[in-house]
Amino acid sequence: MAKLLEKLFRKKDAAAMIDAAARDNGGLKRTLTVTNLVTLGVGAIVGTGIFVLTGHAAAEHAGPALTISFLISALGCVLAGLCYAEFAAMIPVSGSVYSYSYATMGEFLAWFIGWDLILEYLFACSTVAVGWSGYMQNLLGDLGVILPQSLQCSIFDHKMANGEMVHGLINFPAVCVVAIVTAFLFAGIKQSAWVNNVIVVIKVCVILLFIGFGLSYINVENWIPYIPERITDAAGHSHFGWSGIFRGAAVVFFAYIGFDALSTTAQETRNPQRDMPKGILLSLGICALLYVAVTAVLTGVVHYSNLHVDAPIALAIDSVGKGLAWLGPFIKLGALAGLSSVILVMMLGQSRIYYAISSDGMLPAELSRIHAKSGVPRNATVLASIATGTIAGILPLTVLGELVSIGTLLAFTIVCISIIVLRKTQPALKRPFKVPLTPFVPLLGAAICLLQMLSLPWNTWLRLIIWTVAGIILYFSYGFWHSRLRN
Repeated sequence: MAKLLEKLFRKKDAAAMIDAAARDNGGLKRTLTVTNLVTLGVGAIVGTGIFVLTGHAAAEHAGPALTISFLISALGCVLAGLCYAEFAAMIPVSGSVYSYSYATMGEFLAWFIGWDLILEYLFACSTVAVGWSGYMQNLLGDLGVILPQSLQCSIFDHKMANGEMVHGLINFPAVCVVAIVTAFLFAGIKQSAWVNNVIVVIKVCVILLFIGFGLSYINVENWIPYIPERITDAAGHSHFGWSGIFRGAAVVFFAYIGFDALSTTAQETRNPQRDMPKGILLSLGICALLYVAVTAVLTGVVHYSNLHVDAPIALAIDSVGKGLAWLGPFIKLGALAGLSSVILVMMLGQSRIYYAISSDGMLPAELSRIHAKSGVPRNATVLASIATGTIAGILPLTVLGELVSIGTLLAFTIVCISIIVLRKTQPALKRPFKVPLTPFVPLLGAAICLLQMLSLPWNTWLRLIIWTVAGIILYFSYGFWHSRLRN
């Protein structure tokens, strides 16, 4: 038993990981600058949260005080982001928290968190692809193009806006956008980053246009009361008040998912020790400001009780009338651009997780092969594309969204705890960036993430348990026996 435990919790030497990456870098190309990292972060974060979640969270939970919810959620992300920044600067290799856990907590826990990261990136990417499909179908409808019903949604029942239950065959637009993004990823990390930069400029400009022109149409009475009085519905669920603000924070946490994908590109960053902390923290700060500003304008233009829609910004523009009618098409194009960049960064992160685990022998070696010309792990990218396209094509949005937050919160919790562990076990490691006020900051970050996990329903925990059991079976049937560290 003691020997089995020793094998399960064997650790990779952090210094050796750094030396190996510095020596040959596994064939990956170091091309990303701090500007690329910031735009990748903004590209991954600004998407579903700002174009979809703001309306639902304001109408159901927090009202105009959703701005406070975004700040609370941002605080938890910043605390976790500080921990990510220390790790990414200290161990600048692909694999994100999987690689960090391998150096601090051992192989089995590293596999566990790697499997959890696959859950996060795979289902987050699929969720956004389904959201992209909805906006694209809406835009096509404005142009008079209506897709066949069988190609509009998944094979499962999907409730349309008019209440009609329809049976689809496959969500064709969602599959298409995954295929298009895969083509860009095949071109290489430098080209993918350039495409992302263009998309980020487009969607940030659209958001700034909404903020700038929307300020003129704010009705201050819509902000009164700023924190609506707490009420309890027939089912016993409370809404609004401070409890609603905190519940809103848990809901909009999904809006910040994506910054951790930056750490998966550490091995492709020119100067990761210097640029990774800047990229993570700057992208988080920019996105928090954008979220708060958009929420303030949105709830000022439209009363929060009317925002229970999938396209709240489009609703706000329509409610103004002819004054902002010209901005409507740009908002839809900005939403499509925003969601596209999220898919690109999430698939990039997902493929690098496959690459990192495969490099350690716990997934087939084909997934860690690097294309000589593009410097891209093509097989890992193909797997990410097939998995994402399949899930986005056959599962509805409600099922996908439930699994994303819990996986991310678990990853954040482990990162925060790992910082404390590594400070004790390997104090001599060079740390170009250090989390301030350790262990207070990591412990607070872990506590905030755990509290949000506990607020999630039991069926979400059940799906996480099922996913975890499947991962454990895969580890003991393949990963344990093929681990390079073991052999």
